[in-house]
Amino acid sequence: MSPSRWINTWEPEDETFWSSTGRSIARRNLIFSIFAELLGFSVWLLWSVTATRLNDAGFDLSSGQLFTLVAVPALVGATVRFPYTFAVPRFGGRNWTVFSALALLIPTTLLVVLVNDPTTPYWALLLAAATAGLGGGNFASSMANISFFFPDREKGWALGLNAAGGNIGVAILQLTAPVAITLGASLQLRNAGLMLMPFIVLAALCAWRYMDNLSTARSSFRDQVVVARNRHTWIISWLYIGTFGSFIGYSAGLPLLMKQEFADPNAIKYAFLGPLVGSIARPIGGKLADRLGGAKVTLCNFSVMISAVLGVVVCLGETDAGWSFPVFVALFLMLFVTTGIGNGTTFRMVPVIFRAHHVGPDSGDGGAQPAALVAARRESAAVLGLTSAVGAYGGFLIPQGFGLSTNATGGPQAALLAFAAFYGSCVVLTWWCYLRRRVAVARVPNLAWARP
Repeated sequence: MSPSRWINTWEPEDETFWSSTGRSIARRNLIFSIFAELLGFSVWLLWSVTATRLNDAGFDLSSGQLFTLVAVPALVGATVRFPYTFAVPRFGGRNWTVFSALALLIPTTLLVVLVNDPTTPYWALLLAAATAGLGGGNFASSMANISFFFPDREKGWALGLNAAGGNIGVAILQLTAPVAITLGASLQLRNAGLMLMPFIVLAALCAWRYMDNLSTARSSFRDQVVVARNRHTWIISWLYIGTFGSFIGYSAGLPLLMKQEFADPNAIKYAFLGPLVGSIARPIGGKLADRLGGAKVTLCNFSVMISAVLGVVVCLGETDAGWSFPVFVALFLMLFVTTGIGNGTTFRMVPVIFRAHHVGPDSGDGGAQPAALVAARRESAAVLGLTSAVGAYGGFLIPQGFGLSTNATGGPQAALLAFAAFYGSCVVLTWWCYLRRRVAVARVPNLAWARP
């Protein structure tokens, strides 16, 4: 290791290196990556809580405007994930984690300044919400960085833990922020931003002190962008819209949806449960993919998602019935669990696909050239980042879909039916591309037919 914390030799597939040196370093980087990513997700979803109380604080915003405020961070977050993906090989994982953590002070500061003044124009609120998208970018760089540290046989579990640790930031935010903004005699929306600031600084300091950069992860933009020519990059991205896009979209839109559709003012206090169970389920999805095959689990998972969404539609048609709300919550919890499992399974497929493309049909290293293994890891990292970027656009489409559907039809049912149809397309795509030839991609890496 150089004094600037660049590790020049990194061979996680070497059992001796991994057991003696690699595992402890990889785990240390994983721990502090999770901490920084958790805060990124918390900032990303700040407006999912704040927007529900803006009118209570003296603002006068329509349902469409409120849903746009919670949707815009997802749009910006998805977009900044593209440059964030390429930043790790260019600047180093540790260096970029420090920078991206400190950048979270921008959206939190803007929220603190703007939300306690009801005369703040809507465009200023929209701008502040857009900067919260910086928190969404952290996921792409974090996943790309951690993928370099772990051997292929442990990537599913490591990436699942990294993602789950970040995702759970949504649940923590939606649980604690409503309490923070109601402290004192009056509503203090700025507390949602203030409570995160010291932890953001701490995350940056921890990354600076305890994380590392990998020289073997360095590559040019041209080396990484080559994955755009591989059809599997875009197939996985489509599936990830259905899994992660659903997770972040429902996380952002559910509090407002609950407040809008159910008369109970305390209904939104249950919103945090969705992101919580979805986060916990994510590493389980990676583990299931390791054991059963990513494609098989992904297909079954989307089938359950369709059933859950259709059940939610039925509940929304019976909001006056006593059974409607608890069943609605139960079905949404099931939906969040499936988004978490699907996140884990789709991401687990990526390193297997690209390893098979470079190394061939061997189940192990089998004499593969080191250059081929390095290329596979680099391309896998790039695909993880690009896929997370494309998938995150679902976080914009779902709240916007709720808003448009409510304005056009008086309720969100039309949007939910459209989401169910999309999940149906994911079922067909998974079967056609990865199961139709009886080749479970995430289990048997014999992918000669998958070469672009």
